[in-house]
Amino acid sequence: MTTLFNLAGKVALITGATSGIGTQQAYALSAAGAAVVLLGRREDRLHKVCEDLHQLGREASYVQADLINESELDRVVQQCLSFHYKVDILCNTAGVNLRQHADDVSVEGWDQTLALNLKIPFFLAQKLVPNMRERGWGKIINVASLQSERAFANGIAYGASKGGVSQLTRAMAEAWSVDGINCNAIAPGFFPTELTQAVFDQEELSGKLAEQTAIGRNGELSDLDGVCVFLASHASDYVTGQVIYIDGGFTAK
Repeated sequence: MTTLFNLAGKVALITGATSGIGTQQAYALSAAGAAVVLLGRREDRLHKVCEDLHQLGREASYVQADLINESELDRVVQQCLSFHYKVDILCNTAGVNLRQHADDVSVEGWDQTLALNLKIPFFLAQKLVPNMRERGWGKIINVASLQSERAFANGIAYGASKGGVSQLTRAMAEAWSVDGINCNAIAPGFFPTELTQAVFDQEELSGKLAEQTAIGRNGELSDLDGVCVFLASHASDYVTGQVIYIDGGFTAK
């Protein structure tokens, strides 16, 4: 049974790996045996995470890039492939939430949000699919949100992008699962990350959100590990096109 979750010999590429969910995925997947390639904007953070993983005896490399610059995608993909000549697992984790009221959303902010949260995950996956198809196996893990289903204040552009991620995940699964490439998404509840710092800085607000869960608390990053490894491993070979909510029962109430 444990071999179902063993990622030895697999290579995972994680975008947004400099903090929060992306960093947590790097630790979880490397602990399961995968070699990880970290992708992000802040080279100092990438270097630190890699060094920490090396200290744990794990295999890690990084590529510094700003994914909002889509003209760089071909270079980025080639650089990521240069380490191990393959990518088995793609975690599309990079994202942005500008938290603007609907009255204040600008065309620039809208385009930035939908580009990084919705467009880049597809086109990055599209460029890696041929590499996965050669081996008849691959796992793509997108990041949806509570706002894929629910409207939150100051989240109209973010919510639109994350609603799109849910449908994108289904469409990617329909297109590529026949080639052995599964595509699923996680939809986290409230976890302490850079994107949610504004929420956790307000003790009363974060407490109210915890009360809205069935479990009675907000998430801890380690709560993401099990689902991440499951979706990246052979254990989920017959699971595709799904959005899995990791929210302590927030959406159940």
